[in-house]
Amino acid sequence: MKKKIGIILLSIVAILIAACGSKQTTPAPETTNAPETVSESASAPKELTAITVAASPTPHAEILYQVVDDMKELGYDLKVQEFSDYVLPNLAVDEGDVMANYFQHEPYLDDFNAERNTHIVSIGKIHYEPFGIYKGTNDSLELSAGDKIAVPNDVTNEARSLNLLEAAGVIKLKDGVGLTATKLDIVENPYNVEIVELEAAQIPRALDSVAVACMNGNYAIEANYKVSDAIYVEEQSSDAAQTYANILCVKEGDENAAWAKDLYNCLKSQKVKDFIDKTYDKSVIAID
Repeated sequence: MKKKIGIILLSIVAILIAACGSKQTTPAPETTNAPETVSESASAPKELTAITVAASPTPHAEILYQVVDDMKELGYDLKVQEFSDYVLPNLAVDEGDVMANYFQHEPYLDDFNAERNTHIVSIGKIHYEPFGIYKGTNDSLELSAGDKIAVPNDVTNEARSLNLLEAAGVIKLKDGVGLTATKLDIVENPYNVEIVELEAAQIPRALDSVAVACMNGNYAIEANYKVSDAIYVEEQSSDAAQTYANILCVKEGDENAAWAKDLYNCLKSQKVKDFIDKTYDKSVIAID
């Protein structure tokens, strides 16, 4: 009996071995909907070209921040470096520490280049900031003998202040002095006022010690003044709107660079004009 059982088991094992040996492996079907392999170089994000621009905090840096995304779409990484004075931004461009600056008007730039032997050029006009006479200890231009009037101490903005004071009837200048006017060109001073020359950035902090002050628009804005707060302001239809328009500047030789033209065009966009109109209540006016 045991012999028969062993024979049966051996037969079953033989059958199983034969079955396994005859089994064929079917290759996996090719996947037809698998995603295409993308090369590493094609999938990597495009490297952006870094551009650093020096600017006054208000309104220039604020305006530049509006075009960061626009410049990114054009392939640039726009960085803004803020300065609180009018000297270092030009030196930074001339020495190559930054690629451009945005804070000044052309008369100031021309005078700076002449004095410092720098080589900085304008790409174009972006906006205009009406220059105003603001109250200090006086609420009006009813002045008394010995009253002090603060003006910026740089040549071009002092001349601009003196011309504004003449237009307001405070003083009279020599005929024809225009943008070269200094205190020495005052020929009539009926109120016997004292002209106090201060660094432009310091004037808002000196208002308690002067009767009135002539202030650049950007520093007036930083001190929370609007152009409507001014006792007297330049006419927006005057030549000053073009003469003193704020400009985008680069080192000589970069004025035709693609990045410079792209930045200028972004700053001249309708988007920027709308931002200026909505934000600064006519204290900053976009140039068409």
